[in-house]
Amino acid sequence: MGPRSSVPFWRNERVLQIAAQALFVLAVALVAGFLYSNLVHALHRKGLSSGFGFLSLEAGFRIGETPIPYDPGDSYARAFLVGVLNTLRVTAVGIVLATVLGLIAGVARLSPNWLIRQIAAAYVELIRNTPLLVQLVFWYYAVIFKMPRIQESVSFGRLVLISQRGVALPRVHLTSVTYPWLGVLGLATLLAWAVWRVRRQYQESTGRAGYAWLAAIGVWVFSAAIGWGILGPPLRWAEPKVVGLAYEAGAVLTPEFTALLVGLVVYTGAFIAEVVRGGILSVRKGQIEAARALGLREGQILRLIILPQALRVIIPPLTSQYLNLAKNSSLAIAVGFPDLFSIGKTIFNQTGQPVPAVALVMSSYLAMSLFTSLLMNLYNRRVRFLEK
Repeated sequence: MGPRSSVPFWRNERVLQIAAQALFVLAVALVAGFLYSNLVHALHRKGLSSGFGFLSLEAGFRIGETPIPYDPGDSYARAFLVGVLNTLRVTAVGIVLATVLGLIAGVARLSPNWLIRQIAAAYVELIRNTPLLVQLVFWYYAVIFKMPRIQESVSFGRLVLISQRGVALPRVHLTSVTYPWLGVLGLATLLAWAVWRVRRQYQESTGRAGYAWLAAIGVWVFSAAIGWGILGPPLRWAEPKVVGLAYEAGAVLTPEFTALLVGLVVYTGAFIAEVVRGGILSVRKGQIEAARALGLREGQILRLIILPQALRVIIPPLTSQYLNLAKNSSLAIAVGFPDLFSIGKTIFNQTGQPVPAVALVMSSYLAMSLFTSLLMNLYNRRVRFLEK
C-alpha cells in the first residue's frame, strides 16, 4: 500500500477556517460600504456635507467654563477642544476621587465594626440602585443651590469656601524663579543619585550600614533648600477670598462642575466599593491567618498581604468602572456643564452637520476609553508579573 496522499486544500480544516473568516470580513466591509454610500448620497441630496470643513468657521457662542482662552469669535475646532478638555478634567479628577472613595467603602463593608459595615452597605445599595441622572439633578438643585449665599460662605479654616457659587480652594501660583528652581531640583536629584550609589557601594564592600536612601534624601532636601534660599520662593500660596459677588485669588469650582464631579464620584465609588470587596474576599483566608500568626497588625495585613493579592482580581473590573465614569460624564448636560457632548450638540445644531459632529464626539470618547484601557492593562500586566 503506497503512502497516503495529502488532503486537498478545499478539504483542509485550517484553510476552510481562514476562508470563512475572510468571507466574513469581506461581507462586513461590503455592508459598511453600502451603508456609507447611502449615507453620503442622502447627505448630498439634502445639501449637507460629510466633511469637517465647518470646524474652521466662527463658532459664535459662549462657553460658561473654559480651561483655555476662548472667545465666541474663535473657530468650532477650538470650541470643541474646550469641550474635550472639560471632559478630561472632570474624568481625571473623578477617577482619582472615586478610587479613594471606593477603596474606603469596600474595606468598610468588611469591617468587624457593625455600624461602619452597615453604613457602607447602605451607601452602596442606595447609590447603585438609583439612576445617575437623578443623582446629578439632586446634587445640583437640592444640594448646591441650597448652599448659603456667597457672602455667607461656609469656611473651613479659610482654605475652603463653599456657597451657591461653587467651591473655592487655595491655588499655588508660579513665580519668576520657578523654572530656575526646577533646574536646581534636577541637579539636586543627580547629586542625590550619586550619593546613593557611593553609599550603596560602601555598604556592599564593607558590610556596614551605608544609609544610602537616608543620605540621598538628606542631600536632595538640603540642595533644594539652598536653591530656595538663594533664588527665593518658587511658589506663591493664594487663599480664596470673597470680593463682592465672586471668589478671587483661589481656584474656583463652578456649581456645575462641582455637582457633576460629586455625582460621578459618589456613583462610581459605590461600584468600585463592590469591586474592592470582591477582590478582598478572593484572597485565601490562610494567607490572612498566617499574617496574624506572624504578629502583623490588621492595617499591615491589609496593606501588605490582602491588597497586593487582590489587585489581580480588582484591576479588570476597575478598568470598566473608569470607562463608565468617562462615558457617564456626558450626562453633564443635565446640570449645564459644557462638556464634550454638550458642546458637540451645540455645534451640531448650529452647523447642521450631524454626521461629522457625532463622529467627532464618538471618536473622542473612543480615544479616551482606549487610552485608559491601555494604561490599566499595562498596570495589570505589571501587577501579574510581580506576583509570579
